[in-house]
Amino acid sequence: MPYHLRFGEADPLRIRFAISPLWETHSAVRVLARPSKQGYHLPWMRRIADAAREVDLAPLQLLMPLRGHNPDFLYPPPLGPAASFEEEIAAVREIDPGLARDDFERALAETPGAADTAEGRRMLADPAGAVERLCDLLHAAWGALIAPDWPRLRALLEADVAYHSRRLAEGGLERVLGELHPAFDWAAETATLRVDYPGEHDRPLDGQGLVLMPSVFTWPDVVSGFDPPWQPTVVYPVRGIGGLWSEAGDRTPEALARLLGPVRAGVLCALAEPLGTTALAHLLGRAPSSVSSHLSVLRDAGLLTSRRYGHQVLYERTPLGIALSQPDPG
Repeated sequence: MPYHLRFGEADPLRIRFAISPLWETHSAVRVLARPSKQGYHLPWMRRIADAAREVDLAPLQLLMPLRGHNPDFLYPPPLGPAASFEEEIAAVREIDPGLARDDFERALAETPGAADTAEGRRMLADPAGAVERLCDLLHAAWGALIAPDWPRLRALLEADVAYHSRRLAEGGLERVLGELHPAFDWAAETATLRVDYPGEHDRPLDGQGLVLMPSVFTWPDVVSGFDPPWQPTVVYPVRGIGGLWSEAGDRTPEALARLLGPVRAGVLCALAEPLGTTALAHLLGRAPSSVSSHLSVLRDAGLLTSRRYGHQVLYERTPLGIALSQPDPG
């Protein structure tokens, strides 16, 4: 059965995008336990392999069944559009132990025998202690798996939010929900978002609105089904994941590098999605002042356009820029 999220009159006014470093940490831990989800992330996995072995991820993965309930309190909808990991994990540590125990019980029941393991029994007997241990493990996983690459990941996630926010302004809710993922189906006549996701979930939004959250490590799935008291949330794969782990030289055609110079060509080819100067500098590992200078030259040459979005200027390739940045033939 698909999930149904039913909008009331006020809910379209309370849609927001958000980014969650805590969610990315949780999803990265899941990727390490799911070979089928590792394809796009092999360069990352090779880089973090030694650090990951230093963290005991088994208690976290015990609460990640293949299908069914995961503890919502461990990965709640983010507090704001760009909460830090420290802010998010501090909120998790404050969870009511009774709520945590209910979440543990539901999640452990999804995997036969999980509740009878030593770790499962320990969680159920002392939920407050389990919350502290799991938060400590998530903190260690953040440092080992995500923090070293967070500027790159955040740049991609922020570019996705900027793109879809602009589409929302241009075409409204129906356009955005129709573009986020093939699993989404917006029924305007009933004001219902249908999410093709395993399980059964039917939830009126009741004026809480909806959080739309891009994710790197959730690919290729969508995730929904956050239960009360959490705000309804849908997690979807971020745009542009195919080039996430490639270096500038890997995505820059040799002929273009000879024409423009390797750095300037790398800037052009990195703009597969609209990006601001700071995000692009993080992605390329270069100083923002240097990237800004190259962006100006490329824009003056007709290879880029720029537009202001909120407090930042986003750059994207023109048709000529797209044509020049295509891979070398043959």
